[in-house]
This record gives sequence, C-alpha cells and structure tokens, in this order.
Amino acid sequence: MNFEPVYLKIDLKSNDEEAVKLLENCQFCPRNCRVNRLKDELGYCRTGRWAKVSSYAPHFGEEPELVGASGSGTIFFAHCNLSCQYCQNYDISQLGQGSVTKANELANIMLALQKMGCHNINLVSPSHVVAQFIETLAVAKEKGLNLPIVYNTGGYDSISTLKLLESVVDIYMPDAKYSDSELAKKYSLAPDYFEINKPALKEMHRQVGDLVVDGRGVALRGLLIRHLVLSNRIAGSFEVLRFIAENLSKESYINIMQQYRPCYLADRHPELSRRITKEEYQEVIDYAEKLGLHRGF
Repeated sequence: MNFEPVYLKIDLKSNDEEAVKLLENCQFCPRNCRVNRLKDELGYCRTGRWAKVSSYAPHFGEEPELVGASGSGTIFFAHCNLSCQYCQNYDISQLGQGSVTKANELANIMLALQKMGCHNINLVSPSHVVAQFIETLAVAKEKGLNLPIVYNTGGYDSISTLKLLESVVDIYMPDAKYSDSELAKKYSLAPDYFEINKPALKEMHRQVGDLVVDGRGVALRGLLIRHLVLSNRIAGSFEVLRFIAENLSKESYINIMQQYRPCYLADRHPELSRRITKEEYQEVIDYAEKLGLHRGF
C-alpha cells in the first residue's frame, strides 16, 4: 500500500505561524487560560513558550498496530491539561519532569526516532503543546521526516485546536476516560470532560476515519480510542462505549484496558485504591460485544 502522511502534502509554514501566534492568548485546550505563553506566562498546563520533553525512545508497550516490529517513536511531553489523581506517569504529567526543548532540537529528536526505524512519531500528552509541535514539524519535514504522526491525548481537546491538526495528524489516539461529570471533576478536575470528549472524538473520526493498517498490520491512518476500566465502575464504561457505537462507527478501534493500578494520589480515594477485578473488566468487554464493537480487544 502506497502511503504518504498528510503533512507531506501541504505547506506547513502558514500553519506554523498561525499556531504560534495563538500562544499569545492561549485557548489551545478547554481550560481557556488566555495567558500569553509567548512571554512565558503560565496557565493550567504550566508550559510557556517552549515544550518540555521528559523522554523519547522506540516504545514497545503500545498497541500492536503502533509498535509493529520496530516500535512506536514516543515523545513524552511534561505537564498535562488534566489532573488525574491516579496518573501512572504523574512524575511527568503533574511534577513536570523534563527539559525545555526548542523547535530545532525537537525536530532532531523526531528524526532520530525515524533513523532508529520507528513506524511513527507518537506525541504523548500533546494537547498543551500543539503550537510547538506544528512549529517543529515544519522544521522536521524540511529535514526529511516522513513518518505518520500519532496524537496520543487524554481526550480533553478543543475542536478549534483539532481543526489546526486536520492536515497534520494521520493517527488520533485519544482516551475516553469518563461519562460522569461529577466523577470526572473528582478524579481529573475536569467536570466537563465527557461534554468535551464526545465532540472531540467525533471531530477526530471525521478527519481520519476508522483505523487503517498496512500489510504488516501497522497503523497508517485513523482513530484508535483508549478506555481504561476503573474500579467500582468509576469510568462509566457502558455509556462511553454506547456513545462510540452510536455516534462514531461499529468499526471503531477501541483498546479496553485492564491495567489500572493505584498510583499518585489514588490512596486518598478508597474506591480507587485497588486494581480492577476480572469480573469488572469482563463486563465491559461483554457490553462492547453486545453493542457490536469488536476491534482492539
């Protein structure tokens, strides 16, 4: 299958300039802080003009369609626009471990991952650094980058920001974390999470459609949704899955994940202080199958 990432078909320079200008009154994510990040004013994400990178490497713990034989080229960005009380990467997302990385250096990281043989460039928690990413991609493209971009997000994304990415991203990999607003507020400080997540999922699906893989089974383009099952039905899994089945596609790729373990501040919440049971996980799988969903689990 002949495939060319969408960003190779456009002039990224105009996208780059538009995106960076928007940092002056930042509304990239639903927090709408309106701080001037060009002057290093800090909003909810605690990130100023430049992105902070925590680490990068070929990653083999992602979905098989991303990993393939040579790994997914993951770049972990410090900080996040969510405050998940049980985050397994809290040292990165909440404590902000990482180094300030300007566009040319970040472009070189992407090219290094390509040289290592990675199948894609996987941006982990990029919602707050979209402008910096587009700016970097313009540089990386000129230097020879030609891998698909994976937008690996917590799912708390603004439609206006996603539209900036329409001719840039080939693979969207959002979380669909919760369906209950009170629980989203309690555990991620985002009471409007599902109301933001639903149109974001629809917009991502509109842009890239269902997941498409090559002859090796490696993802080329499309939507890959993650849903982490939480203890005591806190994630509201049934409603999340019903939304996907009824509003996106029965062919939607959904990774229903069972690896929840208490981390960070989970011990402050007794209902989240244990791993999930086999029964809790299986009931979600059974419900997905009942809805006619079948990809990714």
